[in-house]
Amino acid sequence: MYNLSCYNPSSFVLVGIPGLEKLHIWIGIPFCVIYIVAAVGNCILLHLIAVEQSLHEPMFFFLSMLASTDLILSTTTVPKLLSILWFGSQEITFSGCLTQMFFLHFSFVVDSAILLAMAFDRYVAICFPLRYSTILTPQVTIKLMVSIVTRSFGVILPAVFLLKRLPFCSTRIIPHTYCEHIGVARLSSADISINIWYGFSALLMTVTSDVIFIAVSYIFILHAVFQLPSQGARQKALSTCGSHVCVILMFYTPAFFSILAHRFGHGVPRNVLILFANFYVAIPPALNPIIYGVKTKQIQDKFFLRFSLRKTQ
Repeated sequence: MYNLSCYNPSSFVLVGIPGLEKLHIWIGIPFCVIYIVAAVGNCILLHLIAVEQSLHEPMFFFLSMLASTDLILSTTTVPKLLSILWFGSQEITFSGCLTQMFFLHFSFVVDSAILLAMAFDRYVAICFPLRYSTILTPQVTIKLMVSIVTRSFGVILPAVFLLKRLPFCSTRIIPHTYCEHIGVARLSSADISINIWYGFSALLMTVTSDVIFIAVSYIFILHAVFQLPSQGARQKALSTCGSHVCVILMFYTPAFFSILAHRFGHGVPRNVLILFANFYVAIPPALNPIIYGVKTKQIQDKFFLRFSLRKTQ
């Protein structure tokens, strides 16, 4: 039998990046810069979408949701990372660890669903341009956004209770910079097969299915584009998908390689995997608003218009 303290540990210890302790201060600098860029960029994006009436369209509503989720993701992980690297604040409470784990995985699943919603938006815009406003009405857009949050919440919340049922008697040292489901579960001396299977099933039901539906959407999009009569029309149609495709590749490609590295890269040093994992949760939230700002003309126009108006005041 396990005693009560095993089921209700006071705290865990996040060790940071093993083997690179002497470089912790310097490693924290780029992460701090990346976090500032992510916070400022996403806040500007949210402000523009909120105040500009012309940006009150389904695509930009989904984009504002992506920006909000990116803020949650980066804020969930990077400040704690910096406190570990700069101040040696390695301890995290058990409830704090579960909270961080929940928002980390919740943000990931929400981001994946938003990318699917954006793919559906581009599919409707290109394949049914005359019916776009009647298919993606404000009511439909709101229902999609609510369903994204509801699905993600319902899928990730059970993982919290699956961790709470486990005893943690042997060690409470997490060889990472943040808490994630399986990483925490492996500290337990009990059977964690349910956690492993649930994590695999949740990934299959959400992210994997999202990737499949996004791929199917772009098959229909490409088919519709190549049916257009002129090359100019084809280029214009494809250009509206450019920023979305960039964000898709930036989101799924590192995740795919990270999974492969953890599964087959047994010779990869642990500190390299941890650095890669941290860059993965820090860089996409910083680059997403930049990509959409550079490749979306409506956002560019509104940003420079507001910037020029402030300079003249």
